[in-house]
Amino acid sequence: MELIEVVAALLVVVNVALVARRSVWNYPFGIVAVLLYGCVFLGARLYSDALLQLFFLVLNGYGWWNWQRNREQAGTVVVTQLSARARLAWAGGIAVATWGWGTLMHRYTDASLPWWDAGVAIGSVAAQVMMARRQWENWVLWIAVDVASVGLYSAKALWPTTAVYSLLTGLAIWGLGDWLRARSLQRKKGLRA
Repeated sequence: MELIEVVAALLVVVNVALVARRSVWNYPFGIVAVLLYGCVFLGARLYSDALLQLFFLVLNGYGWWNWQRNREQAGTVVVTQLSARARLAWAGGIAVATWGWGTLMHRYTDASLPWWDAGVAIGSVAAQVMMARRQWENWVLWIAVDVASVGLYSAKALWPTTAVYSLLTGLAIWGLGDWLRARSLQRKKGLRA
C-alpha cells in the first residue's frame, strides 16, 4: 500500500501547485490522486477520508468544467470572493457538519479518531467547493485542514501522507498569496466572475 500512497502524494503535490497557479490542468492530476487515496484511506480505516475521495472525484469534474468555462469567457481563471455573511454561514455549517459526521462515524463504525477525521473531511469538502467556485477563501481553509491533517496522519503512521500535507501547507500559503494578488489585479482590470 505504501507505493500507492507515495504516488498519490506526489500527484497531490503537482495538483495543488497547478491550482495555486490557477491552471485548469490541475484536475487530471487531482482525479487520479483521489482514486488512489481512496484505497489508502480505506486500508487505514479512515472512512470519512475514504468517502471524501468519492466526493472529490465529483468536485474535480465540476471544477474542471467550471474553470474551463470561466477561462474561455474571461481569458483567465477569475478569482472570486465570499461575502462576510457567506463566510459565517460556511463556518457554522462546517462546525455542525463536523459534529454530526463525527458522531455518526463514532456510533456506527470502528473509525479511528472519528471527530478529527470528520473535521478534516468536512473542512476539505468546504475548501474543495470553494476552490471549484474559484473563491480565494478556499486557501485559508486548506491551510487549516492541512495543519490538522499533519497531526491526524502522523497519529496513524501514514508517513508519506504526513509529509505531503506538511508540504501542502506551504503550497496553500503560496496559493493564498498568488490568488490574492490575482484578485487584486483582476479588480483593477474590472474582471468579474
